[in-house]
Amino acid sequence: MKKKILAACLMCVMTVSMTAFPVQAEDEKSFVYGTTGYGVEMGDEGLNPHNNYSGWSALRYGVGETLFRYNDNMEIEPWLATDYEFVDDTTVKITLRDGVQFSSGRTMDAEAVKECLDHLLAVHDRAPSDMKIDHIDADGMTVTIYTTEPCPAIINYLGDPYGAIIDMDYGVDGVEGTTTGTANVAGTGPYIAVNVTETQIDLVKNENYWGKEANVDKVTVKTFSDASSLAAALQTGDIQGTYGLSYDSYALFENNPDYTIHSCATSRCFFGQFHYESEIMQEEAVRKAVCMGIDKEGFCAVLMEGRGIPAKAAFPDSFSYGNEAVTAPEYDPEGARALLEEAGWSDSDDDGYLDKNGQKLKIRWLTYPGRLEQPKLAEYAQATLKEIGIEVDVNCTQDHLSVLETGAYDVYVSSLTTAPTGDPEYFFAGTCLENSAKNRSHHKIEEVETLFEQLHQEFDQEKRGELAVQMQQAILDESAMFFVSHLNMGIVTKSNVTGMAAHPCDYYEITAELNVE
Repeated sequence: MKKKILAACLMCVMTVSMTAFPVQAEDEKSFVYGTTGYGVEMGDEGLNPHNNYSGWSALRYGVGETLFRYNDNMEIEPWLATDYEFVDDTTVKITLRDGVQFSSGRTMDAEAVKECLDHLLAVHDRAPSDMKIDHIDADGMTVTIYTTEPCPAIINYLGDPYGAIIDMDYGVDGVEGTTTGTANVAGTGPYIAVNVTETQIDLVKNENYWGKEANVDKVTVKTFSDASSLAAALQTGDIQGTYGLSYDSYALFENNPDYTIHSCATSRCFFGQFHYESEIMQEEAVRKAVCMGIDKEGFCAVLMEGRGIPAKAAFPDSFSYGNEAVTAPEYDPEGARALLEEAGWSDSDDDGYLDKNGQKLKIRWLTYPGRLEQPKLAEYAQATLKEIGIEVDVNCTQDHLSVLETGAYDVYVSSLTTAPTGDPEYFFAGTCLENSAKNRSHHKIEEVETLFEQLHQEFDQEKRGELAVQMQQAILDESAMFFVSHLNMGIVTKSNVTGMAAHPCDYYEITAELNVE
């Protein structure tokens, strides 16, 4: 009861602050951050890690932290935990860090962690299938997790943003059990959110943070849907840092002493999934021709202005099981057209597009504008596929999730950080299996299903890499997906801003290290 009273009191204080920050003292530091990576369209509005991808926002903006985190080499290391031990193949014992408090004032102990993870498993679409948790025991500062089967990647999954530890006594928005909307939470990070909407988050320094004291007192995170406005806001000083600039905007800030560009290669991949429930996509020759008809080199060089790396499969070259380990179709428009003609497609009416049995070869290309590369990729593919006789009807909409539900698409093109946990299992579990939450192809590839069962229980890292290669190759051989580009992440700040850098897993943007000179 005392905890709930404390949470209610904190909520009252935060509600008073929601309309605006108090008047800033002269010695206080503030920072305004612009991004295209936050909002409903991205599935990460709000800060509740148990809701869709909102855990990314909790970590990115310094409100939440996980038991484990990833270093610059994407290796796992302790964060809110200090150590772990696999007692056996289905039991892992985790020791928690002493002296950590939630922003609600509650001490983080094993019981609080158990409550948070139990709720995550009850409501989240990916966590239960990822971690295979049967039950959790709490004893003082030790959490023991029992899985239904061997789960070698469970420590990696506990570093996923959905694993951010929040105070469930405080609940979401101060109301126990609330799990949707632009929700606020009580986390353990260096910042506390005092205002959360679909377009803006206002943060204040957590005076009781367990780690290094934050340098900046107040942070505002603003979402932008227009890349030109984002670049203009940085130029005028309306914002002091940004993530999500269009590639042609980088030239405005390069070789300019007033700005600093932080860049890092990531596993974020732009890729397409063919909808197997679409009649035209059930024809393998059509799927393969599309794969052969997209000029990845040209897209990365011209439209991504060198800030993208052509992709063969899900993981970049920096991974042992990345691009160089697989074989994918090369850009070959003549070969693609020959393949289609062999399958009975021809341009019978001389309109420039192939047809068969009275049906034009036309595909519905679904994507969304929040990732600035995706509309450009749609237009580029529209042009290159026209060369081989395929008409592309682009639907670039913020309402793409509703379209996915109706099934009114042939190709769905999105972006995903394929290895945010530093392990290949994340991508396959979330996207490639028959029951994966993000399987927009609605495909089932038996070889992938079988290999995944082996991967999920394999503790040897080298063998896990080998299985990842085999699974990617099976997907490519089936022409179930095509992979276009890996992203070089870029964060641009004013030159007087320090302590902010790009990270290979696309997290940890606002930290206690942030400073404004």
